[in-house]
Amino acid sequence: MGSTASRAWRSCCTTWASCGLSWPAQCFPAALQGTPLSATLSLVMSQCCRKIKDTVQKLASDHKDIHSSVSRVGKAIDRNFDSEICGVVSDAVWDSREKQQQILQMAIVEHLYQQGMLGVAEELCQESTLNVDLDFKQPFLELNRILEALHEQDLGPALEWAVSHRQRLLELNSSLEFKLHRLHFIRLLAGGPEKQLEALSYARHFQPFARLHQREIQVMMGSLVYLRLGLEKSPYCHLLDNSHWAEICETFTRDACSLLGLSVESPLSVSFASGCVALPVLMNIKAVIEQRQCTGVWSHKDELPIEIELGMKCWYHSVFACPILRQQTSDSNPPIKLICGHVISRDALNKLINGGKLKCPYCPMEQNPADGKRIIF
Repeated sequence: MGSTASRAWRSCCTTWASCGLSWPAQCFPAALQGTPLSATLSLVMSQCCRKIKDTVQKLASDHKDIHSSVSRVGKAIDRNFDSEICGVVSDAVWDSREKQQQILQMAIVEHLYQQGMLGVAEELCQESTLNVDLDFKQPFLELNRILEALHEQDLGPALEWAVSHRQRLLELNSSLEFKLHRLHFIRLLAGGPEKQLEALSYARHFQPFARLHQREIQVMMGSLVYLRLGLEKSPYCHLLDNSHWAEICETFTRDACSLLGLSVESPLSVSFASGCVALPVLMNIKAVIEQRQCTGVWSHKDELPIEIELGMKCWYHSVFACPILRQQTSDSNPPIKLICGHVISRDALNKLINGGKLKCPYCPMEQNPADGKRIIF
């Protein structure tokens, strides 16, 4: 029995040593002094050794898998990220470094104002000595004040603003004022039968919107039938959905920005998102240009060397690319409509003139170049 215990003890020590661990001497002083171990203790130690060995092997295997994944991430970062990206920007884009810094600071300040971080924006203006006019800040201050009230489910400031801008909102075909009145009516309905008379009295505000929103008004009026039984268990329970508050915030932000001539998203966030899409393409073009030793590819400071598709989300105005020269038209090279109805750029028109006559590249009609008319999209 003593030899069996001794073997178990040596096996246990070997397992601990292979794991890079040392066995504490005070744990088994008797064993260390040569005292034979009992059969039970020997069996327990053997089982512990097996468990320790299996656990260590599992940890080593898991660590190997994690290490492999981490190493692949590092290689992917090295492959997809270039430490030097300034080469994709033409030096002629900015008039000067001071101008570049001023434009960037102004874009950051406008983004902070638009996100409601007024204190941070003011601090940045002070530290950068950037002079921001009060007329520039006022629309953002007003919008954020109203949005904060809406987030607290206070409709008063938004209703006051919508009523004061009613005519201009109607010109934009906006339903903001109606949605605000509807949400206030729904809040009264949520108050139960005690608010029924007040809700009926408030329904007069729907009169100017009856023609355009007749169906929605009918639904709200029909919900009064279930007011005493509780709207939560009625066919009109959807009126109490909290999503209406998120919807009214989005509607107010969109319509107010449109009314005040502001973009819903800040120019900084739009530029950043566009840059994330365009940068990989520009990096590839840069590599090709360096490989083929091309020069003068990026010759215009307001024009990219290639066309980059940014998606429908970034379409803000109509553009026209000449089907002949494959170039986007500009003020110096506007689109020209020919007599036959086809449209090309002025530079293309001048190149197609032969002997004082112009032959449309899409149909055989010959015409006088002077008959072409400039069009504006």
